[in-house]
Amino acid sequence: MSTKNFLALQLMARHCLRKQKMWGLSAGVVLAALAFIALMPSAGGDTGKHVRVSGAGKTIIEGGTGGSPPTPVTTLIAFHADAQGGDFECLALAPPAESGPESGQFEVNAMYVTGKVTSVEIRDGAATLRGTATVTGLGAGQNQPFTVSITSGGPGATVKLEVSGLTFAEILVDGHFSIDLGRRD
Repeated sequence: MSTKNFLALQLMARHCLRKQKMWGLSAGVVLAALAFIALMPSAGGDTGKHVRVSGAGKTIIEGGTGGSPPTPVTTLIAFHADAQGGDFECLALAPPAESGPESGQFEVNAMYVTGKVTSVEIRDGAATLRGTATVTGLGAGQNQPFTVSITSGGPGATVKLEVSGLTFAEILVDGHFSIDLGRRD
């Protein structure tokens, strides 16, 4: 082998080794970056955590029944759920009269929603529960899909219930809602 060919072969070998080292280094950097990204918390929700939401209380529906004049509506809400599922209950009570002595007596069962929670998502400090429910009264039906968004806290916390094509925005006046994001053991 001529000296010229030997030098050319040596240069090619060094060049190939450098490329392999660079590719190895690049592959290592890429793998490290992927591992770092996989360990970061999800931006969309709180995955990898033990999520539990629970609460009970009395709410008032914002704007009541609507209309002119609006009739006030209160609800009794209770729920508990985690990644394995849970339950949701909501009983809406209205007065028997729009005004007068009976207008402050919330005793007419306007709607009852009793459902099984199938998923829980936490985003921006609110819990969203989804599932199916049996609904009586307003929006009555079996296996009605529902979505409930809940903020944590005592009076002033909020609830938004969507079921049977209806949406109810509610404010907690008595009770407490909790969103627990504790790490799994």
